[in-house]
Amino acid sequence: MPINPPMDPPDTLDRANSDVVLIVDDVPDNLSVLHDALDESGYTVLIATSGEAALQRAAQGLPDVILLDAMMPGMDGFEVARRLKADPRTTHIPIIFMTGLTETEYLVAALESGGWTMSPSPSSPRRCWPAWGCI
Repeated sequence: MPINPPMDPPDTLDRANSDVVLIVDDVPDNLSVLHDALDESGYTVLIATSGEAALQRAAQGLPDVILLDAMMPGMDGFEVARRLKADPRTTHIPIIFMTGLTETEYLVAALESGGWTMSPSPSSPRRCWPAWGCI
């Protein structure tokens, strides 16, 4: 028996007891706040710190919802959303953009790229959950 058995692959996530949320953000503090709040509320939380990692995690884990940072180095959240919506495996997953951007052009970009809604990057995520409606 190995000392550290391998983690279960994402397709064995326990979906009967919790919804799966993928958080995509390049800022560790944002990830920590969201992860802790969602985990404490009983969600299974997946993490990605880049656009490429988000595409891989989403295709493997098939989360129930994706919380996606709009502005990241490399591939931004708008491009991530476009690619997720173009992939038949992930096209059905709601995407909530988490961003401090408030200009109309960013809201339009979020919706055009396949986002379900935009939400401010929350310091207290529980305040935003009722508005999200999908978690």
